[in-house]
Amino acid sequence: MEELLKNYQTVAEQHAIHWIKVGQTGDFPENAGACVKYNTKQIAVFHFTRTNSWYACQNLCPHKMEMVLSRGMTGDSQGIPKVACPLHKKTFSLEDGSNLNGEEYSIATYPVRIQEGNVYIGFAD
Repeated sequence: MEELLKNYQTVAEQHAIHWIKVGQTGDFPENAGACVKYNTKQIAVFHFTRTNSWYACQNLCPHKMEMVLSRGMTGDSQGIPKVACPLHKKTFSLEDGSNLNGEEYSIATYPVRIQEGNVYIGFAD
């Protein structure tokens, strides 16, 4: 299962080579997550309506190695948008993937663009 983690690497917006349309804005729940698939990756997509911000990260929990982050609770920690794994409640920044509990586990994040009501995620592969 550790091999799965190697499939996920954070992509900064300026390094995104491919922008993949993953749906329309209305296809995603407000203030919650949904999962999309890109090649062999499962990507969790979140829309925070209060700030009208969109985030994408790996759906794979790096601790329990289960595809569950899209079902996690969302919120913020001192202004940092976050998702909590539904299995163990470890929280991760949706901005940079860091573990907000101070542990080594982190997640890959991906840039999101909204254009003409469509949601695009940027990938480097």
